[in-house]
Amino acid sequence: MIDMIEKEDNVISEEEAAQYDRQIRLWGLEAQKRLRGSRVLLVGLRGLGAEVAKNLILAGVKGLTLLDHEQVTEESRRAQFLIPVDADGQNQAQASLERAQFLNPMVEVKADTDQVESKSDDFFLQFDAVCLTGCSRDLMVRVDQLCVSKNIKVFCGDIFGYHGYMFSDLGQEHHYVEEKTKVVKPSEQSNDGPEVKKPKIDLNETTMVKKTASFCSLKEALEIDWTSDESKARLKRTPPEYFLLQVLLKFRTDKGRNPDPCSFAEDSRLLLQIRDDVLEAMGVNPELLPDSFVSYCFSEMAPVCAVVGGVLGQEIVKALSQRDAPHRNFFFFDGLKGSGVVDYFGAK
Repeated sequence: MIDMIEKEDNVISEEEAAQYDRQIRLWGLEAQKRLRGSRVLLVGLRGLGAEVAKNLILAGVKGLTLLDHEQVTEESRRAQFLIPVDADGQNQAQASLERAQFLNPMVEVKADTDQVESKSDDFFLQFDAVCLTGCSRDLMVRVDQLCVSKNIKVFCGDIFGYHGYMFSDLGQEHHYVEEKTKVVKPSEQSNDGPEVKKPKIDLNETTMVKKTASFCSLKEALEIDWTSDESKARLKRTPPEYFLLQVLLKFRTDKGRNPDPCSFAEDSRLLLQIRDDVLEAMGVNPELLPDSFVSYCFSEMAPVCAVVGGVLGQEIVKALSQRDAPHRNFFFFDGLKGSGVVDYFGAK
């Protein structure tokens, strides 16, 4: 769908040029046109969803649909700056709409209060990118397989206490351009010695280089064979957040919710049991995820939402504008260490 955007409307109005002047200077007019022609579906309007919505609206996508069937609670709005403090009991997407639209009137922002699981396949196919936050593993796998087959970009993300992640699947062939410093080759006619024959880098001159990146499905990324020699060799370098994600997705599948601070003791015991079962089934030592993880994976932390939401929003913008190298394919953030890592999981 992205390739068709440029044919629809290639004119940027004076008002849009003024609004997006800084961005156009940063990533160019053509990239802004692609972005301006893109429609995005954002599922989940808690803390992470609010950060992503803010970043996409300010970047200037054509349209953003906010999809969430949940009701606002004191817990759900603690890290959610788009929801007013007096909105408890209202739908989260609807309660976020007014402040979201106020960020940029040029973007068409809509609220959808349906349950995402009830949506038909055709519903997802009307977008250029789909971002799933706070969703079950089964739903994410289903939407990923459906959308990527139609050249729709898919992103997933979540926050678990001090930890967060994002995943992207841009398909088998994602084309983009990257700005590189131009290398000036010496003239063959020059006879001024060996120094002249060395290529020179002109920091004031750049060139755009076309590149292609390949991604795998979420299902492949989550179903690594850790018993193979290749996987065992990389085990020590694997971020523990990858295994934490597996545990918390299994918890969500079993319980239909995230770990709840109000039932901390019970949920902590269950998390430890799920950790043992999941990691043993994967063929890895459960000690790769120390028992202490249960103390730091409850609720949403606003600073973690800001970091992961910033990266996730950035990756969606890069994919839609086809500008700059994408993260391939996971980003994990550890709020306890204040550090993040990009790593690839899945078929090479």
